[in-house]
Amino acid sequence: MSDCFRCDWTAKSIYDGSITGQKQTLPAEGGSGSLSGHLPQVLALTGETVRIHLQPLLGWYSKPISCIFRFRLTNALSELAGISQAQNRERCNLQLTGIFMFFTRPFRSFTSFCLSLSTLTILGMSTSLAQAQQEAKEDWVGATLCAVNDRSVDLSQAPSFTYTGADGNNPRYLSAAQSGLATADFANLELAWAVAFPATSSMRAAPVIVGSTVFYSATDSGRVFALDTASGCAKWVYEPGTRLRSSLAYDVVDDEGTLVFSDQTGMIHSIKAASGEINWVASGQASGNQGMLTGTPVIHQDRVIVPVSGSGVITGGNPNYECCENHGAVTALNVRTGEKIWEYHTMPAADYTGMVSATGVKQRGPSGAPIWTTPTIDAQRSQIYVTTGENTSHPTTGTSDAVIALDLKTGEELWVFQALANDMWNFGCSAGGPNCIILDDTNSVDFDFGGPAVLVDAGDRELLVAGQKSGDLWALDPDTGALVWNQRVGEGTALGGNHWGITTNSERAFMTINDPGGMNGNSRPGLYSYFLGTGEPSWFYEVTSDCEERSARLRRCESIYGFSAQPLIVDGAVITAGLDGRLFAFNADSGHTLFQFDTAADFETVNGVKGYGGSIDSHSIAAGSGMVFVGSGYGSFGQVPGNVLLAFRPAD
Repeated sequence: MSDCFRCDWTAKSIYDGSITGQKQTLPAEGGSGSLSGHLPQVLALTGETVRIHLQPLLGWYSKPISCIFRFRLTNALSELAGISQAQNRERCNLQLTGIFMFFTRPFRSFTSFCLSLSTLTILGMSTSLAQAQQEAKEDWVGATLCAVNDRSVDLSQAPSFTYTGADGNNPRYLSAAQSGLATADFANLELAWAVAFPATSSMRAAPVIVGSTVFYSATDSGRVFALDTASGCAKWVYEPGTRLRSSLAYDVVDDEGTLVFSDQTGMIHSIKAASGEINWVASGQASGNQGMLTGTPVIHQDRVIVPVSGSGVITGGNPNYECCENHGAVTALNVRTGEKIWEYHTMPAADYTGMVSATGVKQRGPSGAPIWTTPTIDAQRSQIYVTTGENTSHPTTGTSDAVIALDLKTGEELWVFQALANDMWNFGCSAGGPNCIILDDTNSVDFDFGGPAVLVDAGDRELLVAGQKSGDLWALDPDTGALVWNQRVGEGTALGGNHWGITTNSERAFMTINDPGGMNGNSRPGLYSYFLGTGEPSWFYEVTSDCEERSARLRRCESIYGFSAQPLIVDGAVITAGLDGRLFAFNADSGHTLFQFDTAADFETVNGVKGYGGSIDSHSIAAGSGMVFVGSGYGSFGQVPGNVLLAFRPAD
């Protein structure tokens, strides 16, 4: 054997961002050299399997050694793999062999994730250190709890906010009666409290708000909190033992308020909203396909609808990986037991295609069409609508970059609207990697649907409206999937266009645009509105950078300022936010600015944890019980980390 180091470990468990594998024996072969500055041949996180191939090696050892791999991924890899930037820094330890500190440059491509492998140290994990770390965790959680007599949860009221809306149709619209806020209140908002979470860089989740309780999935911290809306203290804390991925779903099941969400291992948790006690935990995966669970499940009547995404977009950057295998799916679970009722796959299982990469690795397909976001429920038609991402290998399918209707009872595919055909993209495409095979008809632009479709009553008809990373806004007939109208803003990018979804009221659709630079420099970030009936433009707000006295906190302030987070309409106000941490509220009819607040700052918190804001992204804007809630911080994709949940209310 040459001076090549190869090791494969299969993860036995993934908890708190740690992946524990089996101890390996290194063969007694010769070889020497420096590890410093060399790129891994393989780094794949596929389901529960971790493979790391490194070359060259300092030298072979004649006996087994038990150490720790510490690694850092780039921001983009971290996000897609379900590992936060903070966890890479503080908690993501592979309990394998040796200690190798992996330091990366800012994300651009898989091959730009440069490593410094300069130190080999054998560590002993002392009991006292582990105990001290556990005590530190307990200290901050304990400081977050309410006084013992103030921990009751009242679920007698209907929820004022859930991510999917009361009917599961994803409108992102709240009336004044539902939210407890009128349009005029937004000119008078003030910060009520802030709560912070340690070892956290991204505040990605949307809460559930019922009465005086805001239920929040602090995903990086691996906990769900029931927070008091008046003070921010916690009435209870649920700790599943692993990092979480999704926002929360809520419904009343057998007269009991129930919360449902997913974790990074592919498990679905059902807990009691009154106490945080477990009802059940079950796998949300589809058979024969180990994708990630990224989107929020939906509770509808007797079942939980679970979207399944995929990891092929990451593993495709690995030049030694037989790209690619997994694909998007939907599973339906029994709401009372977690037992699987049906499953739907966006394509058949992958097989060898006869294609070979430039490095001689056999290729698999079809793959991809992941479902990154929350399904939409259409109870009247007994349909589910899901949106998908690109294919990750050939052959491409008709289900990628698409809106798909499924039968609610059986999971049968009813119709497919494909917005862009032949979009084949994986991480290898960022730098011409061997798994990025471009055929004559390949688009390779990564124009996912990253947000859900919205089912909306547009007056004389219902429409299914969805935004795409291409910058397109699509309005479809929910009965057939036929196109009604289409608008496009800018050129779109892999991280831009409309990334996380849109919002609607009965008159207009509102779409955020990020487009950091655009493919050809044609960047048009901002908030755009269109009349639902015709698709004609209404008004837009084109956001510009504001770096004066802010650039020290905001890396790449001049380029990261677009609107990316999914907006929210409350009465006659539309709330959105920028990647530079600025929170905005506009008049939904006129576009007039009602409110602006800079969250990229330090905050005093109710639990004493050092709080700091950053980018506002994903599904982090919510309102209910007379308040607005915003998670500030999104450390993935080269954006600005933060760790605070901010609560605003109208000033007295």
